[in-house]
Amino acid sequence: MIDGNIVFLHILNFTAIVFLYFYLFKIRKLIGFHLGMNISMMASGSAAIVTGVIFIYQFPFKFVLITVITTIIGIIVGVVFGALFDYQTLLTGYINGLMIGLMAPMVGAAASLNMMFLLFIELLFIFSLFLLALSARHT
Repeated sequence: MIDGNIVFLHILNFTAIVFLYFYLFKIRKLIGFHLGMNISMMASGSAAIVTGVIFIYQFPFKFVLITVITTIIGIIVGVVFGALFDYQTLLTGYINGLMIGLMAPMVGAAASLNMMFLLFIELLFIFSLFLLALSARHT
């Protein structure tokens, strides 16, 4: 039961990130570099933390592998979102994705398979992406 739900969460999170990227890609010329840095940091950080927690719940004893995968995902999301704006924003997204990607599996392991924590992280992730889209729209 839990594995099916976790796979669904991965698909939901990936879809939400892709939709946000394409939305921001259309309006990237209207977004200033300060907001661009915040978007890059929030997208990479939230994607890394939610992915790390979900992966550590799915594979509880694969700490090193999950840390590497989560760090790579955080870096990729940070670079992709940062590349929408400029090089400094790309670098900021890279560094934030790296740091949060390293910390996310530790947070998930400390939560010790608490489903309320996973629900909280998911709701926070979806709210963060909604907030990014809303702030970009009102620029």
